[in-house]
Order: sequence, then C-alpha cells, then structure tokens
Amino acid sequence: MSCGPVCTNLGLKPGQRLIVKGKISPSAKSFVMNLGKDASQVALHFNPRFDAHGDVNTIVCNSKKVEEWGAEHRESVFPFQKGGIAEITFVVNQNDLTVHLPGHQFTFPNRLGLSVFDYFETQGDFTLQSISWE
Repeated sequence: MSCGPVCTNLGLKPGQRLIVKGKISPSAKSFVMNLGKDASQVALHFNPRFDAHGDVNTIVCNSKKVEEWGAEHRESVFPFQKGGIAEITFVVNQNDLTVHLPGHQFTFPNRLGLSVFDYFETQGDFTLQSISWE
C-alpha cells in the first residue's frame, strides 16, 4: 500500500479535533488513516475498504500496540465513493475517539489509553488535500 504524508508532534488532546479532506482514487481498493503516538502505537487504524482483504464497502477499525493488532471493529455504513471527495473528522475524547463521516458517526475506544495523539498518516488510494486541527 502506498504511503502518503506523515504528521508528527500533533499534540492532539481530549476536546480537540482533526479534520482531514482528500480525494479518493477512481480505482480505489482501500485507504488507511492511522492516528496515535507513532507508527508502532496506533490508537485508531481507520481503513475504508471498497474491495480489499475480503471486505466490500466496509470500514474496518483497529488499534496496534508495539506491532500487535487488537480486535477488528467493522462499520457497515459506507459513505465513500470512488473518485469522490472525503471529509473525515476525528474527535479526541477522554476514553475514545469519535469519527464523523458524511451522515454518520461512531466511536472507537482509546485502547492504548493515550492522553496525547502526536502521529497521523495516510496510506493507499487517498490523496490528502488538507489537514487541520482545533
């Protein structure tokens, strides 16, 4: 999977949000957004799959602690379109993260217990157009 931009030293804390906008490839199979402490400690692995790893139009979320993956969580709501624009907002809460998608939102637990989120990266069939945090 091709690697996109990597952001470090974000300093996101509870009550703050990360807003990501970008374009999905017209031939997209999947893309990934990782948010956490660093590449080996990922509190949220956000992976919309158009057709990858046996999943079709499914969002798979997980966490990774020192190279060890946790239990997968699947969301059946899939608001993404190949060739479309995506805006995803990640809100950092005390014990979880809320993911805001067009017309849908869900929460994912902060399994690593992070108090600060310093790391964000994108991979796959997604071209980052803007990133902001508040």
